[in-house]
Amino acid sequence: MYRFLLTPRWLGLLALALVAATVMVLLGNWQLDRYHGRTAVNERIDAGLRMAAVPLRDTLPAPTGGPGTAGPPPAQERTFTRVTVTGRYDTDNIVLVRGRTVESRVGFEVVTPLVLADGTAVLVNRGWIPPAPGGAMAQPQVPPSPAGEVTVEGRVHASESGNARVARRDGRLESRRVSVPQLAGELPYPIHGAYVLLDEQTPAADPVFKAVPVGHANNWQNLGYVVQWWIFAAMTLVGYGWIARREARQSSGTPDPLPRDLAADPSPSPQESR
Repeated sequence: MYRFLLTPRWLGLLALALVAATVMVLLGNWQLDRYHGRTAVNERIDAGLRMAAVPLRDTLPAPTGGPGTAGPPPAQERTFTRVTVTGRYDTDNIVLVRGRTVESRVGFEVVTPLVLADGTAVLVNRGWIPPAPGGAMAQPQVPPSPAGEVTVEGRVHASESGNARVARRDGRLESRRVSVPQLAGELPYPIHGAYVLLDEQTPAADPVFKAVPVGHANNWQNLGYVVQWWIFAAMTLVGYGWIARREARQSSGTPDPLPRDLAADPSPSPQESR
């Protein structure tokens, strides 16, 4: 009854169904890996909010190169660790990161190098401020940085990816991203391989700064894709089996069963209606 499945046509259909189902299962596995990765990031973000601050050097290796170079990035499990570090802000090399949105408003994030006692520096994202009147690209009036030593407490944030041009406009550096390696080339000292997202500062930061929120990754979306791809894989194999069964019934002369409503209440013939 099912010998037709050994014909080249049906063997080809089986191979196609198996390949399609395999690809869908692999896509589901890939989304499952992304779900686990994003879940781990969210757990580190939450842990960073609860933990006590540790010295920067316990989390982020010091740079070993010369001026204009960046140190090694932090280990993945160290990102979003809360750290504390003391130094002096370099107000001559403030970086304005444009096109950043906080509370549905577009403005600038202000990143300032904090120069440490050993001559190295770490970039500190001090917060978000609105643009000057005239549009979202108008350079803001940045509040003055505290003079003297400043103690910063915040979370280690990995360098942002992407190739964003760094330019100097009106004496300030501007970029679209906090790309540590690219910004390092514009600075006269070696800098650490990640930046610090400011939570607290002593002396206190100017109240015009708004804290930059750390958004959680949408890991549940990835889990939904996992279920979707695996269901598609199962439907592909079930569909092949259903088509093969129908072909077998037609070959053997067995009619397909009528739908239940038609079998229970057949429509009257023209003769019966008379």
